[in-house]
Amino acid sequence: MLQLSSALCLFASLLAALPVNADGLYTKKSPVLQVNQKSYNQLIANSNYTSIVEFYAPWCGHCQNLKPAYEKAAKNLDGLAKVAAVNCDDEENKPFCGQMGIQGFPTLKIVTPSKKPGKPRVEDYQGPRSAKGIVDSVVDRIPNHVKRVTDKSLDEWLSADEEAPKAILFTEKGTTSALIRALAIEFLGSIKVAQIRNKESDAVEKFGVTEFPSLVLLPGNGKEHIVYDGELKKGPMVEFLSQAASPNPDPAPAPEKAKKSSKSSESDKKPKSSDPTGSEDSTAEPKPSVLSQATTPAPPIETLSTPEALQLSCLSSKSGTCVLALVPEAIDGTEPSGAAKEILDSLAEVGHKHAQRQTKLFPLYNIPASNAAIKAIRTTLGLSEDTQLVEVIALNARRGWWRQYDPSEASDYGSVRVEAWIDAIRLGEGARNKLPEGIVVDAEQPEKNADHDEL
Repeated sequence: MLQLSSALCLFASLLAALPVNADGLYTKKSPVLQVNQKSYNQLIANSNYTSIVEFYAPWCGHCQNLKPAYEKAAKNLDGLAKVAAVNCDDEENKPFCGQMGIQGFPTLKIVTPSKKPGKPRVEDYQGPRSAKGIVDSVVDRIPNHVKRVTDKSLDEWLSADEEAPKAILFTEKGTTSALIRALAIEFLGSIKVAQIRNKESDAVEKFGVTEFPSLVLLPGNGKEHIVYDGELKKGPMVEFLSQAASPNPDPAPAPEKAKKSSKSSESDKKPKSSDPTGSEDSTAEPKPSVLSQATTPAPPIETLSTPEALQLSCLSSKSGTCVLALVPEAIDGTEPSGAAKEILDSLAEVGHKHAQRQTKLFPLYNIPASNAAIKAIRTTLGLSEDTQLVEVIALNARRGWWRQYDPSEASDYGSVRVEAWIDAIRLGEGARNKLPEGIVVDAEQPEKNADHDEL
C-alpha cells in the first residue's frame, strides 16, 4: 500500500513537470473568458465593463477546486460583467503574470473602469472563494451611469439634449440594480438612462406606467415614448433599446466627454512601451496589488466630538445610515492604541477603498468618549457603559433601526471582517434592532444620505 502511495505521488510530480496545454483549465465552451498577454488590453483594460480575472496554473490544486465556483460565477455575471482567466503556466503569459504581481495561485484581481479610458483600477479580490462571494464583489463594482430623477428633476433631465434618445426605469426599489447599470454601460454615450421611484406620481402618470418595474424608451426627435413589455433580461432589453441606438461594441468606446478631449499630442496617443496591464499604476516590477501600493495612507474618518455634531449628522429624524465607532479617549493627546486604533484604521481603510472606487458609502464616524452623548447612547442601546471598551454600531434614524458589530471572542476589528459587516449593511442583509425612543430627535434640517434609500 505504501509503495502504491509513493508511486502515485511520483506520478503526480512527473505530471506537474510536463509541458502544460495552453488551454489550461478552461475549455472553449467554458463561460470563463480566456485572456492572454496580447488580449488583456483589448478585452479587459479598455472595456467599460468591470471584470474579475483569475491568474492560475493548471497543476494547482486550489485552482482546480475553484473552477466550479468560478464558472458558476461567470454564468451568473453573464452580460453584467466579465469573468476571465489567465494561464500563468503558458510561456507567453509568464512575463505578464509577473508584471501583474502574481506570487501564488490562484490570484483573483478585480478590474474596474476609471474615468481615464484604458486606465482601469486594479485590486486584489480578498473575498470568499465561492460563486456568491465573487458575484457580490463584482456586482458591487459595476459602474453606475444611471441618473436618479424625481418629479422635480425629471423635466430638467428630459430637456437636456432633447433630440437624444433616453430610457427610464420605473421601479419600487431605491437601489440601482446590476441589470440596469449593465444596460447603461451597453449604450454609454448613445442612450441616457435614468431611474425613478414609483412614488413619483407625476412621472408615473406622465408616461402611463401601471406596473413596476417598467422600462420606457424615448427614441428622441419628437417620437412618442414606448413602454417595454418583454422579459426583464438583458438580451431582449438590449434589443428593445436598439430601436433608438446601436449598442456599443465590446470593448465599448470611451464616454462622450472623453472623446471630445482628443486634442492630445501624437505622443499621448501612442501606447506606453512596457505596460501590458493598461493600469495607470502598473510598472514593470511585480507587485501584490494596486491598492496595497498606495503611496499615501487612508485618511482618518471624521470625528464628532460634540452631542450637537452627532445629532446633526446621525440622530435627526431625517438622518440616513451612519456607522459610529465609540472609542476610549486617547491619553494626553496621544494616538489611539489597541482595539481603538485597529477599528479606526479598519474603517478608514474601508472608506478609502470606496473613495478610490468612486462608490457611494454612508458616513463613518469616530465618536470619542469625551462626547457627552456617549453615555446616553450606551445606556439606551443596552451597550456596556464602560467607555474604555470599543463599540461599533450602525444606525439609521430616519428608518428607525440599529445594529451592533460583533467582534467575536477574538475581538477581531480587522479590515476584512469590518468590511464584510459594512457590505452586509449596504446590501440590507442581517438582523436589525428597532431604535429605542429618545435617541432620534426631530430637527428641521436638509435630508442627509438621501441617496441611500436602499438602506
